[in-house]
Amino acid sequence: MKIQGYNFFCDMPEDMQYLRRESPDERFIEENMIFILPDRLRKFRKNLWHVRKNAGATHVYIPLFRVKTLLASEAAAGAVPEGYECPFDVFPFYAHTSKRRSRSLDYYLLFIFRDKTSFVKCKLLLNATGAV
Repeated sequence: MKIQGYNFFCDMPEDMQYLRRESPDERFIEENMIFILPDRLRKFRKNLWHVRKNAGATHVYIPLFRVKTLLASEAAAGAVPEGYECPFDVFPFYAHTSKRRSRSLDYYLLFIFRDKTSFVKCKLLLNATGAV
């Protein structure tokens, strides 16, 4: 797997959760979600992106947009916006492909990096919990 414009990537941690709107706008489901990031990964909020597999027989993925995030400590302190349902585990939500306009697309949520230093730091924090 390659991410267009980026050299390195890490998967999301097992202990990550998400919130979704009670009445979602069906235009694009991920735009209505806020992901709760473990506090240990706070420095990597800007690196968390939704990516989609490029059309064709290629293994290249393209970044779509940055993920809306809250830190776990912020969510616990009540910083959750009104209108969002309680936290759900990210898995198995991302175990399935999403559909849009009757065609299946391959979406992922990844930490993406251009430099190796940030990638290594993030990977060490992810490995501390068993995610890679």
